[in-house]
Amino acid sequence: MAEDYLKQVTVGEVEAHGGTIRLCPYDPRWPEQFRRGAEKIRAALGDRALAVEHVGSTSVPGLCAKPILDILLLTADAGREPDYVPALTAAGYALRIREPDWFQHRMLRGTDPAVNLHVFSAGCPEAARMLAFRDWLRTCRADRDRYAAEKRRLAERQWAYVQDYADAKTAVVAEILERIRQAGLLPN
Repeated sequence: MAEDYLKQVTVGEVEAHGGTIRLCPYDPRWPEQFRRGAEKIRAALGDRALAVEHVGSTSVPGLCAKPILDILLLTADAGREPDYVPALTAAGYALRIREPDWFQHRMLRGTDPAVNLHVFSAGCPEAARMLAFRDWLRTCRADRDRYAAEKRRLAERQWAYVQDYADAKTAVVAEILERIRQAGLLPN
């Protein structure tokens, strides 16, 4: 990802990485950590939290991951930050990414445990893609192993920004998503 783009979408300072990526074996504590995080989000937002889902590699048993939970939050309108950001800030999350041109995506960071909270509007195709990818990797060992191998290969490289590592996985993610589409589990 271009440094200029990160500067445009980051709230606060852009955090340089300058190293390899630390991947951990699957941790059986992650589902419970997600459950506690989801309760905290729901308590902060009430019925404004239309869905709270565990996504990303920590949501897939057997998959290696960075030790950061990815949580998907669906709201009525992700672009209306006053509807949810103040309440989440009070609950300990900090707004870090604002991408109005990419499905109105917002990302807030939480700690204890480390969380990347991705906010999209209900009905967003990117949210559907994230859920389909998670569900597929939970049931398709071959693709889970393929994805893990690519993650490990890429993690060994030096990355200026963690987002560059995430972007480098695009080809394998697209390959797996195509199989999900062919199976009829994701719209074109």
